[in-house]
Amino acid sequence: MVAKVREEIPGRFEVLLKMSLYGCDTWVAMKDITKTGTVILAKNSDRPVDDCQPLVHHPRKTWPEGNMLKLEYREIPQTKVTYATLGSSPYWCWGYEEGINEYGVAAGNEAVYTKSLKELKAAEKKGAREELGLLGMDLLRLGLERGKTAHEVLKVITNLVAEYGQWGAGFPGIDHCKGSYDNSFLIADAKESWILETVGRRWIARKINYGYGAISNGLGIGAKWDLASSDIIDYALEKGWCPTARKESFNFAQAYADRKEQLLNLASWRAKKSAGLLEKKKEISFTSMMQIAKVHFPPICMHKLPSGTGWVRTASSAIAILPESGDKLVQFWWTPGPPCRGIYVPFFIDGNKIPEIVSRAGKAGKSVTPAPDAKKDEFSAESYWWLLRKLFDNAKRKKETRKNFAHMQEKWLNEVGDIEKEAISLKKDGKKEECADILSNFTSRCITEVLAII
Repeated sequence: MVAKVREEIPGRFEVLLKMSLYGCDTWVAMKDITKTGTVILAKNSDRPVDDCQPLVHHPRKTWPEGNMLKLEYREIPQTKVTYATLGSSPYWCWGYEEGINEYGVAAGNEAVYTKSLKELKAAEKKGAREELGLLGMDLLRLGLERGKTAHEVLKVITNLVAEYGQWGAGFPGIDHCKGSYDNSFLIADAKESWILETVGRRWIARKINYGYGAISNGLGIGAKWDLASSDIIDYALEKGWCPTARKESFNFAQAYADRKEQLLNLASWRAKKSAGLLEKKKEISFTSMMQIAKVHFPPICMHKLPSGTGWVRTASSAIAILPESGDKLVQFWWTPGPPCRGIYVPFFIDGNKIPEIVSRAGKAGKSVTPAPDAKKDEFSAESYWWLLRKLFDNAKRKKETRKNFAHMQEKWLNEVGDIEKEAISLKKDGKKEECADILSNFTSRCITEVLAII
């Protein structure tokens, strides 16, 4: 891959390595290849360096008839019932980078760069204003709030994409032309997963029943898919992105991808890396997923470059365990910042609360604000995300912290099974509040142990 990049962008390789490290990675292992016999989905969310990303919980809620939902750029009708969700949410944003819902559906999204998007940006520069739409993070949370299965979440997202589009900056303090992107999603439940890729108001999807799947910041669905917009091929032919002679062998990624951008963010390389690591493992476990999340070359775990030119860092990492049996609970292990120096704390959708410090942003506060207008967030000792960030930046404590975190991580993994059994027993006896308290108290204790170190 390195040789390919050198060849295709000669004379720019060093700049490429310094400037290209932006994006996200999401990967999934289906139950046939996991040690626990459960689906496991993981994601590293990469955002601008100061883009604080708290973890927030929203309980199930019933809404009055005619209620409207105000997002960053659009106001849309609210659904009658929104399901309980837990998600990692940038401080200025309504939506999630990754999250789960009460039915055990988990999802992560990726920014992707397409020819449709390139056209919109060119038109914007000439003064032709495109109507603002929905952000990928909003689409992800909307899907989780309104879908009981991975397929239902997919349907929610695709319907919203077709109706509202997705033009609008997704980075704080950056204008729409520079900060807009299309989105891909990896959506999983206990039985199946879907890779969903969108281009403007169009989309295509591939189902995963067995094995594994991985996505990064580029289109990856080629000549095989399961569902798509009705005109996905005809539109590409109309735009001249696919020769008519190749209609019968249509390749979506080849037709719609902005190839230059896909090269610049090393998307194909990174997706192949996570997929390759999954393929090598005989039995995938939580530890396997954690090891993938910490890989540095190509950069799945991402840091600001020593040169200072890199503007993105991994803002959060999550591993969701999605069991099919009622004898196990959905677990959502989450850490703010690059996972190589962080520690995954267990959270539960069956819990009734999460520590307030985890859901707080810095001085800018948590809000729903158009990205170009978002004020830069700054350190606050009341924000778990910022406290971990401060620790991450303290190079002197690097070795000591890793040793302490490794010990704590192993301890929690050994404890979670007993906690889970106790909670399930209470849940089966109809004692839902007691079940929620057991789980929430365990999470709170874990957070307290981390805070005692940092």
